[in-house]
Amino acid sequence: MSILNVLLSADQLVVTVDTWAEDALSGQASAGAKVLLIPQHQILLATRGSAQFFLRIYQLSLEASFRADFNLEQLMAELGRVIDQLWPNYAKAVADAGLPAEYCSTELVLGGWSPQNGRMMATAYAKHDVAVPAVVQPITGQLSSPGKPLQDWQPSMTTAQLLEAGRRQAQWLNDSMGRQVAGGHLLLGFLQRGQAVVRDLGPI
Repeated sequence: MSILNVLLSADQLVVTVDTWAEDALSGQASAGAKVLLIPQHQILLATRGSAQFFLRIYQLSLEASFRADFNLEQLMAELGRVIDQLWPNYAKAVADAGLPAEYCSTELVLGGWSPQNGRMMATAYAKHDVAVPAVVQPITGQLSSPGKPLQDWQPSMTTAQLLEAGRRQAQWLNDSMGRQVAGGHLLLGFLQRGQAVVRDLGPI
């Protein structure tokens, strides 16, 4: 369980994630990188769910970014199929490790500057079941996951509001699960044309 929020406009993309992580086998807590950049193209990837699966997707995306013909639209179009292709091996590894089925879940956001469209673009991907294709959904303005604790929340890109939203989500997740599954610090990934930045906004 994690926090994954997106605010998108034509010239800016803001993504926030928490840093709470734990080892699936030992349960030991740590800090995880859930937003990573492909800075030469002003692109970011962020996740809610399996860190191992996320890192594999990031590795493949980063390798693809070195191609001479690379572009954001192609990566967005291919990523759903890549998730589906990798999922059986990931699901098998989860089962072989004797981990609960809840570990076999991922939500990803891919976003960045599109030279072809002259604007920021972002797409969300979700995968929970090996028998069901990944859900692929273009983001038109915002995405909040989990969304329930923010049903009455007015989206804002100010630091104070981003932090407060993250705190509400972390508290809701932890209360729902009966233990800490979200928290740590809130990381912000910020993109605009010619700029890709990651900031630590502080503890949540």
